[in-house]
Order: sequence, then C-alpha cells, then structure tokens
Amino acid sequence: MDGVKENYWENKLSEFREASGKKGDRIGKWRKDVLEPWNSRTKYEDREYSNSSSIKIDEIYTSQDLRKNFEDKYLGLPGTYPFTRGIYPNMYRGKLWTMRMFSGFGTPEDTNKRLKYLIEHGESGLSIAFDMPTLYGYDCDNKRADGEVGRCGVNVSSLRDMEDILSGIDLGEVSTSMTINAPAAVLTAMYIAVAKKQGVPLDRISGTVQADILKEYIAQKEWIYPPEAHLRLIRDMMVYCTKNVPKWNYISISGYHIREAGSSAAQELAFTLADGFHYVDMGIDAGLDPAEFAPRLSFFFNSSINFFEEIAKLRAARRIWATVLREKYGVRNERSLYLRFHTQTSGYTLTWQQPLNNIVRTTIEAMAAVLGGTQSLHTNSYDEAWALPSEQAVKVALRTQQIIAEETGIPDTIDPLGGSYYLEWLTDRMEEEAFKYFSEIEKMGGILQAVKTGYIQKEIAATSYRRQIRIEQGKEVMVGVNKYAESNEKPINILRISRRAQKSQLSKLLSVKQERDEKKVMEALSELENALRNPEENSMPYIIRAVESYATLEEISNVGRNVFGGWKEPVLV
Repeated sequence: MDGVKENYWENKLSEFREASGKKGDRIGKWRKDVLEPWNSRTKYEDREYSNSSSIKIDEIYTSQDLRKNFEDKYLGLPGTYPFTRGIYPNMYRGKLWTMRMFSGFGTPEDTNKRLKYLIEHGESGLSIAFDMPTLYGYDCDNKRADGEVGRCGVNVSSLRDMEDILSGIDLGEVSTSMTINAPAAVLTAMYIAVAKKQGVPLDRISGTVQADILKEYIAQKEWIYPPEAHLRLIRDMMVYCTKNVPKWNYISISGYHIREAGSSAAQELAFTLADGFHYVDMGIDAGLDPAEFAPRLSFFFNSSINFFEEIAKLRAARRIWATVLREKYGVRNERSLYLRFHTQTSGYTLTWQQPLNNIVRTTIEAMAAVLGGTQSLHTNSYDEAWALPSEQAVKVALRTQQIIAEETGIPDTIDPLGGSYYLEWLTDRMEEEAFKYFSEIEKMGGILQAVKTGYIQKEIAATSYRRQIRIEQGKEVMVGVNKYAESNEKPINILRISRRAQKSQLSKLLSVKQERDEKKVMEALSELENALRNPEENSMPYIIRAVESYATLEEISNVGRNVFGGWKEPVLV
C-alpha cells in the first residue's frame, strides 16, 4: 500500500476515536444498583470475557456504545454505500448464496464423478481442490510427488487432466472456483483451453481462481518463485482477463488460510484486506482503472465458531473495502465498491474426537456466514479432521446449507441482526483493529515488506501460541477435547485414496507425452521463457499456448524456475 493519500490510515484511526460512543451514567447506575447486588447474592465469580481478537466483551451494550451518526454514516441500508448491511438491495430474497462445496481427490475421473454427484444433489457452483504436487507445480511423475498424488485434492499434470475433470460439464452454464495459488496462471490457462475446446466464448465463462500468493508467504507456504515473480504473473492475469475474460475473478484474496494458520478474526480481516489493497495498487500501476478491475477481485473468508465475532468481521470487511476504495482510491462507481466473498466454515475448529459434534460446529459457522452476508459458502464435512470427506459426510454438509436456506427463515429478511447494539459495536471494533494494522503495515513500507521481514507471520504465530496455551490450561473449551472427553472412541469410516490414483495418473501422463507434438511443445516453452524474461510482456497468451500444446504443469513451472529462481522465507526469531 503505497498510499494515495498521505496519513490516510492514521486519519481514519483518529476518526474512530472521535466518533466512538461511551457508556453513560445509566449503565453505571444499573451496574451498581442491580448487577453487583445480584452477583453478590448468587456468589457469581466474575471473569474477563474476550474473543479471538482479544477484544474485551462487556455484559451489555446500548445505543450509547455506538459511534456518532452510526446509522446514517456507518450502517446505511442494503445495496447502498458503505454496504455494511449487504451489497445487494434484496440479498437472499433475490438470490440465495451459491452452495459451492470444495471437491477434489484422486484422479480427475474421481473428481468429475464427485462434482456431478454434488450437482445432482443441489450444489449451485463448482469448487475444485488440488493435491500437493499440483499446488507446488510438479507433475505426478516427479519423485517429490510419490505418495501424494490425489491425496489432498485432485491431481493435474496436463491439459488432459483438466479436460477429464470437466468432462460433460458445460463451462458456459456453471461457475467454477479453483483453489490454486502458485501455478494459478497455468490452471487458469487450462480452464480457458477447455472452454475453447467446448466452443464456449471466453466472455461467457465465469468463476474464480485463488491466485493470492501473498497469503501463501503469510500462511499456507506453497510458492514456487520469489514474491515479486509471482506478483508479476498475477499482474499478467489481471490485465489479460480484464480484457479477454470479463466474468473471471482472477484473484480470490484469501483470509481463510491466514485464519487456519492461527490468526485472530481481526488479523484475518486486516491482513486479507491489506493484501487486497496491494493488488489494487498493482492494477493501477499496470495502467488499469480500479473501477474496471476491482469488481474482478473477490475474497475468501473463514467462518469460525465465535458467532458474533464472525458476523461482525464480515460486515466490517464490506464497509472497509467500500470506504477505502472510495476515499483513498477515488472509485465512484458503486458496483466497483462491492466486496464479494466466498466463505468456508472453519477447519481448525473441527476435532477428530467425537466427530459428529463437528456437524453442530459447522452449522453454527455456516449461519454466521449467511448472517454476515456471504455470496457463496462451503460447509466442511464432519469427518475432515480424519481425512478428505466421504460421500455421506459431504452430503450432510450440503444439506446443512439447504436446511438453513429453506427451513430456518434466516434468508427472509436482510441483515436480521443489523441494529443489535452488541453487533454494531463489535463491527466498529473489528474495523478499528484492522485500521491499526493498516497503519502499522504502511509504516513498515507496505504489505510486501511486512511479509518479507516476517512481521505478519510473527503476529499470527504469537496469536496461535496464546490460543494453544488457553486450550491446554482449560481457559478455552473445546467440547470433547478438554471438556466432556470420552475414552475408547471408535474410529469412523473415512474416504481412503488408493495408490491406484497415482498409477493411473502416471500412465496417463506417459500417454500424453507420447502423443503430443514435441516440436510444438519446445517452441511454446521457448516463447514463454522469452516472455518471462521481458517484464513488459504479458505472459498469459504464452502460457495458454504452452498448455494447448500439452506442455505439462511442471515443464511450464520449470521455465519460471529457470528465469526467477526460488525463495526461502526469513527465519522467525
């Protein structure tokens, strides 16, 4: 964040302090005359209540806790700036959130079958997970891939695999989310190539590729090249897709993995949006108009177990994004101020102990996501602390969303918790915590510098450590783990990935290499290398050409390895 306006973040913090409400004499009198005598009679032992963001929670909130002019300036109405109550005027009355279950395991044929199974049972959008070799840009025949092929997602080594994953699925009729980061440009090129083979015009295909490499250095640790090289590839995707694939969201800026790495909700909010602002700066530096490309930036948030904290986080995210884009970047087109996001229920709250409890956890987290105004949702399966989800477990997870949508009445009114004194106060506090981090990051020279020096990683590690200590001391309860635990629990039936997947993929890759035109492959890879060595050249057309020649994922990634080299993160002390 280079800063379009001087001292912007510090000025926002001053605005918070000036506008913040304070509890009045009425609450003080109630505490003295009513609460304290009651606590004394009932021998209540008071303790400090706080959430994952270390925000102290009082016993009650009133209108005096809210910021001045909060309803007109900060709350607004659905579909209007600053979009605290939702980006669409009728929200789920007009269209339910997309039920997008995360799917991918074994061979492309296995994953194709699972995707079609979910579509048959009411899923409204596809979401594809990839295995570790694919995430690191290695083919299935690399020695590093041995034993990992198809284990934590589907394996993709060439365009043939992407064709098999999407076989029989009309890319002009369905939107697809792909959780892929370091090789995101290559997988996007494969998706585009499949659409072209199906005869689907590029202006009709829709979906999202995660691509958010900054959060890889922060949390998930799956990169190939140094940060600057990956950011250059993201820039190339932004420019190419803005001009050629207008419905494709080329970055899903991900807080999910930041949270899974152990951050608090406030840290997830702050670091995710800080990443987002950096991508805005990149687009502007590439000559793009933020009003034009900002709608193609989407977000991916975690929904964890602290119900109100998660709702407040999501509402604050919308308000921050709209406010900063308007005030700092001068964006005036309201649709370009929308923060659209996918949500996934938390993985780190799931336990292998008493796994059926995870159905309850996921339900609560899914309700928080819906009440927070998500545009699409993945609900985790109860067996995911054990393995990739079984068919039975993933159906229960999908049915959880459908019950919330069809039976609870939650979607019937927009932002039903809006106006709650506690929720609005907490939304303000989450926003303020985020601005504190924005100011700190700017002082360090921006998000890239904060990542390269390890500042953000240290912040997350400290938060994760404190939580683990609380759990071990019993100060934070995990039902079935450190309270209400049971001995002699029996294992459950889980999905097992056989070595058949690796054998099948090795055979297919060998066939691809035997059947392709080696001259075309070599020419395409040579042209790609020349493009990567020229920072002014857009690499996407060359990556697409290499993919269409059936150059493999690793062959394409190795071109970048030769040009850019690798990267090791700083040692945290």
